[in-house]
Amino acid sequence: MSELSRTVLAFLAHPDDAEFLCAGTLIRLADAGWSVHIGTATAGDCGSVTEDSWTIAAVRTNEARRAAALIGATYHCLGEPDALVVYDKPTLRKTIEMFRAVGPSLVFTHPAKDYMMDHEMVHPLARAAAFICAAPNISAAPLPPAARIPYLYYCDPVTGCDPSGQPVEPTTWIDITAQMERKEQMLACHASQRQWLQAHHGMDEYMETMRRLGRMRGEGCHCRFAEAFVQHRGHAFPQDDLLTELFGA
Repeated sequence: MSELSRTVLAFLAHPDDAEFLCAGTLIRLADAGWSVHIGTATAGDCGSVTEDSWTIAAVRTNEARRAAALIGATYHCLGEPDALVVYDKPTLRKTIEMFRAVGPSLVFTHPAKDYMMDHEMVHPLARAAAFICAAPNISAAPLPPAARIPYLYYCDPVTGCDPSGQPVEPTTWIDITAQMERKEQMLACHASQRQWLQAHHGMDEYMETMRRLGRMRGEGCHCRFAEAFVQHRGHAFPQDDLLTELFGA
């Protein structure tokens, strides 16, 4: 632990993804003295049925900054177009530059299979950037102190199941019962998305969807609310479960 930068980056597709999927754990890390960064590939510019893309992008990034500020976190956005995220050389370079600037020792991102293709495209971007961001020659930006391949964890799909309906089996559960109220406050900052989901999905359960997943994962570790993750343990990545070491099973 002494060699870690104690910097975490949640790199996800859209503003509000972190609040749904890993904000409780980010709160625990912030309270433990970690520097917290929330990054998104897009500004969520398709997330409205009433505003144009420029207007809603500004609204959503401001919402994301307010949510991050509640826990002393910093928000970053690559500015890729919503619903059109791709894994290509320019986007990967932008992702690497974000990772290089932040210098994380711990990264959260989407799983390989999810309900939306933006999530699936962010997955290889984050995985590739995590692997190479500490290589001196990949970027002209200064190499962060103690640069290394970070711990990498995949968040749940929103339902806890892959697109074929098969349940995802986590490697790691984090009790967020005590953090749930603050997580709800962060998600509530994204008021535009509650309105968007009402219009596009025909439902008004923005907050309840998040709570439902938390309760379901809590049952797996005998607590009221939890967040669950699958740790990436590919070659050269850290093999020990940092989150469990920090916060217990």
